[in-house]
Amino acid sequence: MAGLTAARRRLRPAAVSEAWVAGAFVTPAALVILLVVAYPLVRALWLSLHEVVLTRPGEEPFIGLASYAHELANPDFWAAVGRSLSFTIASTALELVLGVGLALLMDQPLRFRWLLRSLVILPWALPTIVNALMWRWIDNAEYGALNALLLQAGIIDSYQQWLSNPATAMWMVILADVWKMTPLVAILVLAALQGISREQIEAARVDGAGPVSTFRYVVLPLLTPTLLIVLVLRTMEAFKVFDIIWIMTNGGPANETQTIAIYAYQTAYRAFDFGRGAALGYLIALAIMLLAAIYLRLLGRVGRS
Repeated sequence: MAGLTAARRRLRPAAVSEAWVAGAFVTPAALVILLVVAYPLVRALWLSLHEVVLTRPGEEPFIGLASYAHELANPDFWAAVGRSLSFTIASTALELVLGVGLALLMDQPLRFRWLLRSLVILPWALPTIVNALMWRWIDNAEYGALNALLLQAGIIDSYQQWLSNPATAMWMVILADVWKMTPLVAILVLAALQGISREQIEAARVDGAGPVSTFRYVVLPLLTPTLLIVLVLRTMEAFKVFDIIWIMTNGGPANETQTIAIYAYQTAYRAFDFGRGAALGYLIALAIMLLAAIYLRLLGRVGRS
């Protein structure tokens, strides 16, 4: 026992020195995180509690939660939230359905499966700015490829103003987002498909189950955890979408594509009201946290079942 105690005493300085070395390595990263993440969060919170308008420099009175109350009672805020939810629901639903279909296709023993997988990933590999500019050109009312294709197919009889028409602008933006993000969903679902035991599928087929029944009762339940994770990621990204919509429509026409992120940007950088803009940023973050909490709760139930 005495020998064991002596050995522990000899090892204690080494353990302490290792802790100091680990701390020395971690400290720079912690400082960077503190400066990059913590300071902006605290600064934004301070701005949201003050009236900070750039056209009135030097006047920053404390107003508490007045900016939050103003936005929660503002019909424009709720209209932007509604448009964000519409974009999120439509784009996420389409991406999940198309992504699962693509994943099932890429999982088949096709001869040129490697080529199909390479081509599918290309839209997601494009930068969002390039993707948005490309779709803005495709939807152009004068020389867009979409108008030319539909006109030659006899679906329309004249060129349409896709991005200037309030009835179609949001759908064009959703189409661009679906085209870019569906490959990501497909790759994630394909990875989950690769982990499913082939014996289970073969057993279902031996029992007389067709392709639809096999997918519904065997494959889909095993894919549910992955689909919920994808749903969490895509919902959070879609709800706070900004870049692709801003490049394609600037939130127009007539604010028909003005999502909550664009509304917050215009409040802060066009109306120069940084206080309300910061409050909107926190409201967006709280909404995303609420959605994530709901999904994670559902994911936990699926994991326990």
